[in-house]
Amino acid sequence: MHDEWLNMTAAELGRGIGRGEIDPVALCELHLAAINAHPLKERIYARLTEERALAEAHAAAERARAGHRLSPLDGVPVSWKDLFDTAGVATEAGSALLAGRVPEHDAEALRNATAAGLVCLGKTHMSELAFSGLGYNPVTATPPSVNDEKAVAGGSSSGAAASVAFGLAAAAVGSDTGGSVRIPAAWNDLVGLKTTSGRLSLQGVVPLAARFDTVGPLCRSVEDAALMLAALEGGHAADLRGASLKGARMMVLETAALDDLRPQPRAGFESAVERLQAAGAQVDYREVSCVAEALALSGVLYTTEAYATWRDEIEAEPEKMFAEIRERFRAGRQFSGVDFVRAWQELERHRASWAEAVAGFDAVLMPTSPILPPDIERLASDHDYYVTENLLALRNTRIGNLMGLPALTLPTGLPSTGIMLLGRPMGEEHLLRLGAAAEAALA
Repeated sequence: MHDEWLNMTAAELGRGIGRGEIDPVALCELHLAAINAHPLKERIYARLTEERALAEAHAAAERARAGHRLSPLDGVPVSWKDLFDTAGVATEAGSALLAGRVPEHDAEALRNATAAGLVCLGKTHMSELAFSGLGYNPVTATPPSVNDEKAVAGGSSSGAAASVAFGLAAAAVGSDTGGSVRIPAAWNDLVGLKTTSGRLSLQGVVPLAARFDTVGPLCRSVEDAALMLAALEGGHAADLRGASLKGARMMVLETAALDDLRPQPRAGFESAVERLQAAGAQVDYREVSCVAEALALSGVLYTTEAYATWRDEIEAEPEKMFAEIRERFRAGRQFSGVDFVRAWQELERHRASWAEAVAGFDAVLMPTSPILPPDIERLASDHDYYVTENLLALRNTRIGNLMGLPALTLPTGLPSTGIMLLGRPMGEEHLLRLGAAAEAALA
């Protein structure tokens, strides 16, 4: 047995396959066996695609023997959040409203990844219809945090993060509308990349709010995130060689992002910033007033589009939904078309103000989440706790979505805390180079 393979980065596994030291079939079988033997399997994976995975692994092994690998990750097994369509396999987005929904085609991102040789292990649990940052889902299952099995994993890509953190996938693919890649990545000590809206295809992805929905990987390293991004879009990975923080200008956002920080996230963030400075980064602290005004638009922007997308399904069978999620959708009923259009017009003005305010900086820094993973039992029994923790969990990450930016979260070294770097629209390559340098400084 090669149990060490279960904790290697996707890039390391890919290099091992390329050198002939790792057999993709043995690697796939090891992961499937680990998943099936894991006591938390039912809380992490919604369903496995074992037949597909083994067929893809055998094909990858043949290519490796012939010296014709499709990409650096050819033969590496990954998991998929249960809102990416998989041909002939149920895709239910964590909701009883979609029970038994079996698409005929793979999502475009999955097709691209398959064309790069990635092996599809199966589908992971998630927050219902992706509308929560907590990962608590009493309808299907609630994945655990790797640091506390009594706490949530973070959402909505909860099972995605757990699959990697517990050694049950080399990397995972999730989605991020308000923080759904970055929160679970941070709470499970992983790297999470939120891509710019429009960078990766949403074709075949169950929507929440399509103007904010993005696809992104949850990984063990920045290198993995770069390779996964390339696989998901059918492109070439960012060159991370020689990445350095020397001379990099970074801004810590003081508006909203540092409010109400719990002690451990604050300590993790402050320690991380000090290490970035020690590695050569120049760090300024600044207010950007448009951030608070943009955050105030979240209610109308998110809930209106989400409810418009799902109203008919929700109101046909409202009893099938987790009440907290259902009522969050229904909040969109109170806004008019005029409210929604005006909010978007305001947000575009705030995005222009943001671009001007941060123009001189390579990245903007903030704590990924102000809080640690909340307790599952208390979320189940305390409505006020659920609402406050959900909104606070997503506050900082949502800034990146509102401003239309790519964002990267890195572990700080303190369990379940992350530091987030915001980049420029479509500037993932530059952000990943900074991230690689930051990762080395934080190691």
